[in-house]
Amino acid sequence: MARLKDLFSRTRILAFPPGIPVASTVAEEAFRTICPGASPAEGEGPTGPGVLRILPADPSLDEEGALLRLDSTGGGTLSSSRPCYLYGAFRFLLEEWLGEEEERFRPGVVLRPAFTEQRPLFDLFLCQYYRHARGWGREDLVRETARAGYTHLEVNGLAGEPAERGAPGEVLHRFYTYCPALDQFAESPLNRGTYPAAYLEANLARLEENASLARKYGLTPALLCFEPRSVPEALLQKYPTLRGCRVDHPFRSFRPRFNLSTAHPAVLDHYAALLRAIMKKVPDLGRLEIWSNDSGAAFEHTASLYAGRNGGAYLVREWRGHEEIARAAAGNILAFMKTLRDAGRRVNPDFRVILRIEPFETERPFLEEGLEEGLDLSGPSLLARGWDLPYSHPEYEDVKTVGGTLWHASFRREEAGRIDLLEKKGSSFHVLHAAGLFGNLEPLLGIPFPRLLWKKLEDLRAAGVERVGFLGGAVPTSLVPYPVTQEALRAFQAGGERDGDAFLGRLARRWAGEGGAERLVEAWRRVEDVLRVFPVPVHLYAIYGFVWYRLWARPLVPDIEAIPERERAYYEKVMLTTPHNPNRVDLGRDVLFELTARERAAKAVERMDREVFPRLGRALDFLEDGPGEGVFSDLLERTRALECWMETQRNTAAWIAGVGGWLEEEEEEKKAAARALVREAVIRERENTDRLLRLWRGRTVEFMVLSAGEENTFLYGGNFGEHLERRLALMEGREDDEPRVDPGFMWRIPDLEAWPGDPPPEE
Repeated sequence: MARLKDLFSRTRILAFPPGIPVASTVAEEAFRTICPGASPAEGEGPTGPGVLRILPADPSLDEEGALLRLDSTGGGTLSSSRPCYLYGAFRFLLEEWLGEEEERFRPGVVLRPAFTEQRPLFDLFLCQYYRHARGWGREDLVRETARAGYTHLEVNGLAGEPAERGAPGEVLHRFYTYCPALDQFAESPLNRGTYPAAYLEANLARLEENASLARKYGLTPALLCFEPRSVPEALLQKYPTLRGCRVDHPFRSFRPRFNLSTAHPAVLDHYAALLRAIMKKVPDLGRLEIWSNDSGAAFEHTASLYAGRNGGAYLVREWRGHEEIARAAAGNILAFMKTLRDAGRRVNPDFRVILRIEPFETERPFLEEGLEEGLDLSGPSLLARGWDLPYSHPEYEDVKTVGGTLWHASFRREEAGRIDLLEKKGSSFHVLHAAGLFGNLEPLLGIPFPRLLWKKLEDLRAAGVERVGFLGGAVPTSLVPYPVTQEALRAFQAGGERDGDAFLGRLARRWAGEGGAERLVEAWRRVEDVLRVFPVPVHLYAIYGFVWYRLWARPLVPDIEAIPERERAYYEKVMLTTPHNPNRVDLGRDVLFELTARERAAKAVERMDREVFPRLGRALDFLEDGPGEGVFSDLLERTRALECWMETQRNTAAWIAGVGGWLEEEEEEKKAAARALVREAVIRERENTDRLLRLWRGRTVEFMVLSAGEENTFLYGGNFGEHLERRLALMEGREDDEPRVDPGFMWRIPDLEAWPGDPPPEE
């Protein structure tokens, strides 16, 4: 019986249309892999036996997706309704179907995507803070993005470092390294000369390069920007009447930042000009998603501004009530979105502008009221109220801080009704979910959770979701050679697979052979079961905050200030803290936030000791007893890294519960128990650091993301082992120190030795 690969071996001509790069890409890869006897031919070419036509925008397809039809001569059609589906479908048939019987393909086989639009959002490696990571390549990542079934590619990453600079000791400027604003790539008559020409040219060239790679693999270029972002003070001095709102976080900055007032027509013209300049270079730009009210960007007079409602003179007059202000602020946001949509559609009629909705709960009713065609919303759920979602951890009903993470593993069908209301306006809702590294277990690489993701994908499809944004984008296979979770996403989206267990079985046979497949599936299940019961003690530390606050570098001791400040400088210099941020001495706080209550931290410790570590131990025993090579050794090393990460999570929660208990409890018995909890955490974390150091020294896989150069706030560097050694030394003998946190830490002024009016020190 002939197989599909036999049909391809008979193909003699690969005909593809000119002007659509992905068609050429597929023809060239087909020639190198499955059609070695064929000749690629650009243009209509001949028809007849042995001619395989590659059509990336086939008008005859009445549904979204791709079609493969082949006859006994190797001739036929490989086509897609849109270019974005072609490469993923080609790679799927190349990797999954070559052994299938030929009869299946004579009438034609259709691959329908699960989601008509699947964007990488906050693409960590290509555009955001992991672009400085080591061990990956841009084209390899874009190829993997297309292979995994994505339809778009985020392209606006900076070529180097951001132009924003901060005052000495502040940290706000570090947030400008990601989601760069439009004015980092182009200028208008309003802001001409604000940034060096060479800086703008380099950034725009990188954007163009990324867009070119997107087209090569059929993806639509897209942008993710924090807007309206702050502008240099010199521009506002030049145009003082255009000063907008204060956008900085006063606890992270030492000088205020302001943006331009988008309520002014001149500023809207400025933004339209910026987008036109970018689309002159990238006319096929299809999406602009706006994140705001964070990271130096905000909309005027909105309730969630860090400095409180404020803005320019054009939008809100005095003596207005909250509802009137919210309506005016929402109208201003909509006007900004419409300006950008209209500017984009003069070049690309399919251009859409999307607003991430969580920061705008107060303004949301008026925003939804004013939405129209081409103006969309995004977020983890339309049932959310601000950042609060009506979803819980899959194992713990009381743990609510899971929105968009791997633990947000369900999606209610009632969401469909809210989505339909937007669709009737010509608007859409783009569901956001962290399907990979960003927002999940950072900075660990390759930790599997395919079943949790599969359940979420099934729920999204059942609710009729068409547009999704997967936070973080694809993970480079050069860093994770066995990316089972990413493969699950690909199978569901590009391959139309609906049986998750069958897919995992096939994948395991590919990576471990018939003899090892069953064991590999069981190993994945055991590791994922550990994740399933992880209680997320501190949400910020379970995501990017784990690196921001240097939990693997800073010593865990009862009183951090018992260690001289000069000995802590090795990690504090890159930590995301100003000199007066309480997080420097209190793991339970960040700026003015309480990260978690000590009661919840104590409960998390109990749950981890009861549920997490027994499962983790059994998973490690299972892996250590199995084959010691290939996918098994890779998974074993990553699971050992997960053990160290989870132990730090546990001990950090124990510190919060124990130190808080020591300081707040009055009964001696409770104080003693709290102090014992801290003591145990310090001892366990010292042992854990030693274990992590041994893993680091003997590593054979890249189990965590590392900087290609020096370490920074977002990345550990090659000196990670030195940090661990120093951490061990600083923790030695500290377990019996008395727990202490200075409640007045944030009131300190580092350069002021004594307060005016303080009594003189005692002789």
